[in-house]
Amino acid sequence: MTPPVLTLSGITKTFPGVRALHNVSLELFAGQVTALIGENGAGKSTLVKVMTGIYQPDAGEITIAGKPVTLPTAHAAFEAGVTAIHQETVLFDELTVAENIYLGHAPRNRFGMIDWRKMRAEAKETLDSMAAGIDADIKLKELGIAKKHLVAVARALSIDAQIVIMDEPTAALSQKEIEELYVLIELLKQDGKAILFISHKFDEIYRIADRFTVFRDGEMVGTGLIKDTTQNQIVQMMVGRSVDHIFPARNAVIGDTVFEAKGLSHPTEFDDISFAVRKGEILGFYGLVGAGRSEVMQAVFGMTQPSSGTMSLDGQTIAPKSAADAVEAGIVYVPEERGKQGVITGQPIFQNVSLPSLKKTSSNGFLRAAQEFDLARTYTERLDLRASSLSQNVSTLSGGNQQKVVIAKWLATHPKVIILDEPTKGIDIGSKAAVHGFMGELVEQGLSVIMVTSELPEVLGMADRIVVMREGRIIATLDNKGLKPETLVRLAAGIAEEEAA
Repeated sequence: MTPPVLTLSGITKTFPGVRALHNVSLELFAGQVTALIGENGAGKSTLVKVMTGIYQPDAGEITIAGKPVTLPTAHAAFEAGVTAIHQETVLFDELTVAENIYLGHAPRNRFGMIDWRKMRAEAKETLDSMAAGIDADIKLKELGIAKKHLVAVARALSIDAQIVIMDEPTAALSQKEIEELYVLIELLKQDGKAILFISHKFDEIYRIADRFTVFRDGEMVGTGLIKDTTQNQIVQMMVGRSVDHIFPARNAVIGDTVFEAKGLSHPTEFDDISFAVRKGEILGFYGLVGAGRSEVMQAVFGMTQPSSGTMSLDGQTIAPKSAADAVEAGIVYVPEERGKQGVITGQPIFQNVSLPSLKKTSSNGFLRAAQEFDLARTYTERLDLRASSLSQNVSTLSGGNQQKVVIAKWLATHPKVIILDEPTKGIDIGSKAAVHGFMGELVEQGLSVIMVTSELPEVLGMADRIVVMREGRIIATLDNKGLKPETLVRLAAGIAEEEAA
């Protein structure tokens, strides 16, 4: 075998109260994709920051092309041929595509000035070689997420980067865009690039990766060839246990209707929406992106106002004009965009959890920190939150742990109905199992759960009934007994049965 392009040996990195990486190793090979796999908080992001010069390791060695290197800055890593393509592209909207591609290494003329004509020509040549279909002269802000990813790839090609890191690159892409990205990854492999691919999606990993490395709790616990390893073996390495039953068996007794919506409409988002959820039931909402599912839930939660229709809770008519009205009535909403809508990133964990419950944790107008801590501890322990302490800033948590903080915050209000909008989006398999298990506990305790999800296994594994939406309308409401994935996809996409066959 040819020697690795990049080798990390004995890398250790600690922060106050947290051991992020301990004696980890990693090898990347030319023309191969290595998948870096691990639960949220396993140390993947810290390793990427070490590789890109943002963090300096406390111990260990980095070698590139067999030579030891130090990467004291992000620019040093860039100069050494290491580039990263993140889930949210780190580019500049107000610059042109060509300027973004050549930022920091633009071609110069003999007077030392930027050669704009050469830069645009080379940018166009790189984009054309990728069949990107992007004008090099337009501003980046005019492009969608998928095209911005292509610009990031073009930037990697423009510096002849030998090591390309892809951190959850498909999280915000459609299936068509994901397929296009796969083609580009093959192009990078053929060009001899060593690729580190970080993803929680096993179908992606097994589709494009040649090798894998697994991290758990800041340590490297396994590495090898994808073709020689089963998914369950990798899962056991990730979590230190088998997760055969990600969707737990439930013993909830489904009771009477708790919440009902009739004829909800909005001028631009949805039309004639009617559904009911019962005590102890998980009601799934499934549909393609743009179907209007989240918009319906935001209306139920009082964030937007429907133009017509009625809602009732425990038989009493309700018309929440704000989120506060909905919470007061007993309805809470865990949003899809947890980082923007779910947590206050400048605050510690315990204050995030106690925020909607200040009446319980205050006396005579004064907050009682001990009560806030007790409240937060009660609900975060039930969700197996991974944090150094409840005083830790919530912005420093992994995505899965931030999700747990949001869920804990709302459960502390003792709701009757909890709406979970994409509850496991972007979180690892171990955290997914914890969230699914806790959802089962909630309905067994008599809570009603409305779950919006784009993941077929999740809706089929967790929901008692499934509402399918398309283009702002409910297409079908189905009992989840023997349902096939193909049935839901056909309904959501508007494919006739004979076409699907």
